[in-house]
Amino acid sequence: MGAAMPADILPSDEDAIDRAAALLRDGAVVGLPTETVYGLGGDATDDQAVARIFEAKRRPEFNPLIAHVPALETARKIAEFQAAAERLADAFWPGPLTLVLPSADGSPVSELARAGLDTIAVRAPAHPVMQAVLRALDRPIAAPSANKSGEVSPTTARHVLDSLGADIPLILDGGPSEIGIESTIVAVTGGRPRLLREGACTQADIEAVIGAVDRAAANDDVAAPGMMSKHYAPRKPLQLGVEAPSAGAVLLGFGPHAPADCLNLSPVADLVEAAANLYRMVRELDSGPGRKIQVMPIPRDGLGAAINDRLERAAAPE
Repeated sequence: MGAAMPADILPSDEDAIDRAAALLRDGAVVGLPTETVYGLGGDATDDQAVARIFEAKRRPEFNPLIAHVPALETARKIAEFQAAAERLADAFWPGPLTLVLPSADGSPVSELARAGLDTIAVRAPAHPVMQAVLRALDRPIAAPSANKSGEVSPTTARHVLDSLGADIPLILDGGPSEIGIESTIVAVTGGRPRLLREGACTQADIEAVIGAVDRAAANDDVAAPGMMSKHYAPRKPLQLGVEAPSAGAVLLGFGPHAPADCLNLSPVADLVEAAANLYRMVRELDSGPGRKIQVMPIPRDGLGAAINDRLERAAAPE
C-alpha cells in the first residue's frame, strides 16, 4: 500500500494517535517512535499488513519481526513465558528488551511476522506514544526499524521520511529516540537463555536477574532481528578502530582526544551519549563529503558492546 504523496509527519497528539490506529486497523503501515529507534509499524495479526512492512523495507522475509505489546499480560496471549522470561519482563518492561519465546498456541500473530518459526520475538516498549497507539489499536504491532533493510536505523521522524516517506502514509513525531540503538534480544526457549543481540540492557544487567546466559554464535540461524552479518550499514565503506582519518575519509570521533573538527559521539566518552548519537552521526557523515567513514575505537564495556556490535555489522563485507 504505497502512498502517492510523501508521508505526513504529525506531532503525536490524541488526534494523530487515533489516525495512526485507524490506518493500522485498515492494514496500512506507519512510522512510530519508540525509546530505542523509530519503528515501521503494522498490525501483527494481519498477513497483508506484515507483507507491506517487508515490501516497504525491502526486507528478507526470513528475518523475523518483533511484535510489540503494551504489557506483560498482553504478551502472554501470544507467547509462552518460562520463569526466566517472567523475571526479565518484570525487571525490564516496559523498556528496551525483546524476548524470543515459544509462540503461544492459538496466537493471532501472523506466521509471516514470525518468519515461519515456532518462536516469537516480543517487546513492551516504554515510549508513551507507542504505548498509546498499542492501546488504541488493541492488537500487537509488528515494528522493525523504519528504514530500508540493512541501512542505518532512524532516530528521528525526519530520518523515517528520508528513507520511507514515499512508501507510507503517516509518521508520528515523538522527538529524538532517547536510547538510539535497538533493543537487547534474549531467547528463552528451553535450556540456558541466549543473548542474541546486544542493546541498552547489557549482558551484566540480564545476568543480574536470571544468572548466566549464553551468547549467539556467528553462524547461528537468524532467530531474531539484527542477526544478519551485514546490517545497519551506510552507503559509504566503514572502517573501525582508526585514531586519525586517512586521505579522503571522514572521522567519527569518541572521547576527549578526538580531533576538534570531527563529529564526536561523546566528547566526554559517555557511552550512553554515544549510543544516542550513533545513527544520527553516521547518517550525517554518509550524506556529506568523503569516500569512507572511519571510526575511533570505542570501549566494549557496558553499552559499548552494543555500539561495537552495530558498527561491526555495518562494516562487514557484502
